[in-house]
Amino acid sequence: MKRVVSLYLPNWSTDRLRRMTGAAAPRADTPLVVVGRDGSRRIVTAADAAAAALGVRVGMPAAKAQALAAGLQIRDADPAGDGEALERLALWVLQRIAPIVAADHPDGIVIDTTGADHLHGGEAAMLDGLIGRLAMSGVAARAAVAETWGAAHALARFSSDGTMIAAPGHGPSVISGLPIEALRLPSGMPAALRVLGFERIGDLIAQPRAPMALRFGPELGRRLDQALGRAAESIEPIRPAELTEVRRAFAEPISATETIARYIGKLVDALCAELEQKGQGARRLDLICQRVDSRAQAIRVGMGKPVRDAKRLTRLLCDKIETIDPAFGIEMLTLCATIAEPLGVRQMATSLVEEVEPDISDLIDTLANRVGERAIYRAAPVASDVPERSVSRVPALAPETGANWPDAWPRPARLLLPPEPVETIALLPDHPPVSFTWRGVRRRVRRADGPERVFGEWWKRDAELVAVRDYFRVEDEAGERYWLYRAGDGEDEASGSQRWFIHGVFG
Repeated sequence: MKRVVSLYLPNWSTDRLRRMTGAAAPRADTPLVVVGRDGSRRIVTAADAAAAALGVRVGMPAAKAQALAAGLQIRDADPAGDGEALERLALWVLQRIAPIVAADHPDGIVIDTTGADHLHGGEAAMLDGLIGRLAMSGVAARAAVAETWGAAHALARFSSDGTMIAAPGHGPSVISGLPIEALRLPSGMPAALRVLGFERIGDLIAQPRAPMALRFGPELGRRLDQALGRAAESIEPIRPAELTEVRRAFAEPISATETIARYIGKLVDALCAELEQKGQGARRLDLICQRVDSRAQAIRVGMGKPVRDAKRLTRLLCDKIETIDPAFGIEMLTLCATIAEPLGVRQMATSLVEEVEPDISDLIDTLANRVGERAIYRAAPVASDVPERSVSRVPALAPETGANWPDAWPRPARLLLPPEPVETIALLPDHPPVSFTWRGVRRRVRRADGPERVFGEWWKRDAELVAVRDYFRVEDEAGERYWLYRAGDGEDEASGSQRWFIHGVFG
């Protein structure tokens, strides 16, 4: 089932201006508008959130906007610059989210995420991550997922939620309550429809088509059918000139799995030859299957490091052939290296010269493309004495940093996150607990070692200036070993709550 994401950037022009000017940009609470010309009139073409809160609206004369908002900052419109920046942002989304991405001018991006959401932890996690990354860059965004471009476009712009995920098989009801402006109609047509009493999309769905087409032309019915999935609307993916790409068109459409696999192998051979000429290896491959019904099916595979092995890349792509629905046939296959990195020539090692290290990158790539990149990782040490901050998840094939965990005191391999409170009997300030109760079971301590004092990281927040923890390794009468700590030094209440917690269990 097709899934389309519409990413809406409501303040794209003003957000881009703030990013361009950097430290010289107006403060976030200073109203900012972009002004262009409509004939001889100077009108507002974009307004940021601060200006909108003061009553400034797009289409308003610039003089009226200045009268409404004290201290209003005005900049000249640059539609060409906005469009170029939107194309660059679409390329960034292409490299990170899905194979089929296009700019939806003037303030959006459309993404066909069919079969790609599981690589990002699901649709909700994918949208949250995308909007979060944009917010960190100073770009406000809203997003919606639906089965058609038209429905996703309408929900992203007119839904009350910042992120809207329409359930698969949602039908017309998901957009029937939205205003008619959500249908991407030509300028002036929504006003003419409102004169006739049409307010919502649901009002138009029940109307006979012939009288509406006679009065408003075919565009109204076409946009309605596209939003409802009755008419196809293809997404022309962005393809920069520097992208390494090969394609194969067929005089007769193909649909058999074996035939698709055979031509995938031929395309991979051709792509690897071009990559070799450029001295590059593929980190991400996208296979786009253009069907005879003008719909596209896409496959994306990623690699942990640059690869130019044709057999390996072919196998990774063929593992996903079952996700392709050829319908009435595929008339064109396009294979591109969405992300390619330099890959030099490496001399093959022999047992007489050096010991060959085992290469598990093929296994990691296979697993990552089946369950998602986020599910395959390894733990790496971080320079921090605070236990929960001393480890991070990094890609499985990330290079070693040379950092090591502190070895002065043994620590459990796995921690409880968050630490669980326990009831203890202990002498303050430096004695280990005599016994503790965890999860309803009382355990008597037979042996203990400690304390290991861990200080707060004062440079992160002021509350950690005087915060400390005292850690103890304890062993109960059954021989089980636990890692307990007291929040505080046992004397000064400012150093912590003086409560006890269990942070880990030794294996």
